[in-house]
Amino acid sequence: MDFGTANKWADVLKAFGHPTRLQIVEELLNGTKCVTDIQEILPASQANISQHLSVLRHAGIVNFAQDGSQRCYYVSRPKLASAVIALLAEGEPVICKLKTDIDREKHSGGREETRGHSRHLISVSLHLQSLLNMKEDIK
Repeated sequence: MDFGTANKWADVLKAFGHPTRLQIVEELLNGTKCVTDIQEILPASQANISQHLSVLRHAGIVNFAQDGSQRCYYVSRPKLASAVIALLAEGEPVICKLKTDIDREKHSGGREETRGHSRHLISVSLHLQSLLNMKEDIK
């Protein structure tokens, strides 16, 4: 991966990296909401919510439409936002490797790790696709 791509992706992940922003994204996945609507749901001031929405907007995760004097926000990358929330909700356990496992991976040139990693990515991808399909079916 080139540095520019890594930088963009890191900025997007940083935008998800705050509890209030995760809550905002989850609420917006349920539908468009104005800042005052979000303020009624979350224990934060209007100014604080607006700051978090600005971070999310600059990362390209949310956007807004002007409704008179109010800005109503929506998720502009619903597949990404849904996938991130779903992965976090899945609660994948932390793995611990023994020295023997690490030595075996070193001696195999990392091939065992790569195969396991690829299988895991395929499994996560299929799981996310099924979650997205279920979400589409609900709509």
